[in-house]
Amino acid sequence: MLGVQGQIRALLALLPLLGGCAPALVDRPVRAVSVELIAEPEWHQVATPEDEDRIGRIDDAWTRALGEARAKGFRSAITGEGELLDPEAALPRPAPSPGPYRCRLIRLGTQGAKGRGVSAFTAFKPFFCYVEAEGPLLTIVKQTGSHRPAGWLYPDSDEKRLVFLGTLSFGAEQAPAAYGERHDRDMAGVVERVAPFRYRLVIPWPRGNSKLDVFELIPVTE
Repeated sequence: MLGVQGQIRALLALLPLLGGCAPALVDRPVRAVSVELIAEPEWHQVATPEDEDRIGRIDDAWTRALGEARAKGFRSAITGEGELLDPEAALPRPAPSPGPYRCRLIRLGTQGAKGRGVSAFTAFKPFFCYVEAEGPLLTIVKQTGSHRPAGWLYPDSDEKRLVFLGTLSFGAEQAPAAYGERHDRDMAGVVERVAPFRYRLVIPWPRGNSKLDVFELIPVTE
């Protein structure tokens, strides 16, 4: 029998052989995968599918409405409105300050049978509207006239615009219906700042006879 020292020498002689049988442990880097959840703007949860689709096709409305109006002889009228009718004119900080505004409506293009006999460019006389702050949101209300839009302004993922969701009231009606209550009265569009103290509310594919409605908003300073 081997003594203690002999046993130790025997074990030491076996270590190189045992080392070849054991797998080597290699430190490998572990990749960390992070998923950033981007919250969807609130207006997507409020808008009807029809209005969400209209806003999604706003570029097409601009192209078709301006193209038709220019083809029918209104090129100089469009040019005369400057940045108001320039689809690319939106500037940062689109939120209008609360207060009274001088507003004006321009209708561009025509829609199918509803547009027969209607001009492809119609500019209406100015009227008064009002921007108010209600909680975290702004509202726009047309105060006078037979057709009075009113609605809320919601932040959008595009920081150069706010999304307008509202309704239209007529005649002697005291208050507009709630948005989504009557689809024939619902309105959807975007608010943009196009120059210092000049804003626009753009309604693509409105339920009337135009392709695009553009409301000009200029603050009343007096």
